[in-house]
Amino acid sequence: MSGGGAVEARLAELGIALPEVVPPVAAYVPAVRSGRYVYTSGQVPMVGGELPAAGKVGAEVSPERAKELARICALNALAAVKSVAGDLDRIERVVKVVGFVASAPGFTGQPQVINGASELFGDVLGERGRHARSAVGVAVLPLDAPVEVEIVVELTDD
Repeated sequence: MSGGGAVEARLAELGIALPEVVPPVAAYVPAVRSGRYVYTSGQVPMVGGELPAAGKVGAEVSPERAKELARICALNALAAVKSVAGDLDRIERVVKVVGFVASAPGFTGQPQVINGASELFGDVLGERGRHARSAVGVAVLPLDAPVEVEIVVELTDD
């Protein structure tokens, strides 16, 4: 994506490139703005149009790998926010993160997996990245993705 300010400079400093917005796989849009808030759709860890891993966390996918995938989901969510906000520097704060983890029976490490997303927001946005959060274990996710993340951000005034 072109353009960018301090947030994208921070991403570059961390060696992270903001991806293009992941195209929807069904009948929805990647993000919707309502007033000062942007709500993203659930973002799976697509990289270059491909899902880098599939399956259940605690079975086919290790918790450590799932945490890395949650970080990718968070980056995809930031790309979705930028697509409707125009500039990531307009993020006043990340308000809420909801993470879904496709979990093998008995797997209870969902919070640690979703820390991948939460830590990315903190690394990139500092105090503005601190948020309320839910981490939920589910039976299966679209495309057999191991993890999915959605966020709500508040923007600064226009």
